[in-house]
Amino acid sequence: MRIYTTSIFGSLVTAGIIIAVSMLVYFILKGIITRVANRKLKKDDDASRFHTLTSVLTSLAAYGIFFIAFVMVLNEFGVNTSAILASAGILGLAIGFGAQGLVSDTVTGFFVLVEDQVNVGEYVTIGGYSGVVEETGLRLMKLRGFNGDLHFIPNREIASLTNHSRGNMQALVDISISYDSDIDQAVRVLQSKCDQIKERLPQIVEGPNVLGVQALGSSDVVIRILARTENGEQWAVERELRKELKIALDQAGIEIPFPHQTVLYKETT
Repeated sequence: MRIYTTSIFGSLVTAGIIIAVSMLVYFILKGIITRVANRKLKKDDDASRFHTLTSVLTSLAAYGIFFIAFVMVLNEFGVNTSAILASAGILGLAIGFGAQGLVSDTVTGFFVLVEDQVNVGEYVTIGGYSGVVEETGLRLMKLRGFNGDLHFIPNREIASLTNHSRGNMQALVDISISYDSDIDQAVRVLQSKCDQIKERLPQIVEGPNVLGVQALGSSDVVIRILARTENGEQWAVERELRKELKIALDQAGIEIPFPHQTVLYKETT
């Protein structure tokens, strides 16, 4: 009886040591994960991305550590754990087959977050949808279109992702003049107005520059103007360029042709 009691006491002590070591390992890993994630994401203001990554990684670490500790404690008390391990493997396989979409969403979302492919507030194109990212998660991404639609995109559908919010952007404007107009004069007028606009709009990084004749249409000569702008400002700059360049051409007496309209006459008897 004394031997049995001593054996039970020893198993309890060993189990306590296993649990204590497991807790210690968990907190050490949690601290390491938090520091690494903080160092990786310190340049970002996306707190949700930071919390998502740290939560997922610490949860995975906790599941692994405490499952191993649980099996070791059972072994210490003489419980045959081979059946438990086999059942866990079968259960994991069944879950994997039954939730392939969820697993694919989680894995893809994890790498999208880790690789810093996109952050909240950035303008992106995913598949056939374009808009501003409102939320990123391990299962899906929420994308707000410019017409107000909110798109819920499962992460497994992110086959390709274009991020329009990294670096400067281009503002491109085509202006048409008539064939009777002096092209050289038009280029001078447009470039002079572009120089004035550059002084007035600080969001323009480079240009605007008149590149020259872009195309010869059926009734017009197309002149192209190009500028580089701060990210997200390209549309506003394009609108301002169109307005100011139209005014400059009108003041210089340079005609902007109307598009030809084909009129069909019906013969009457």
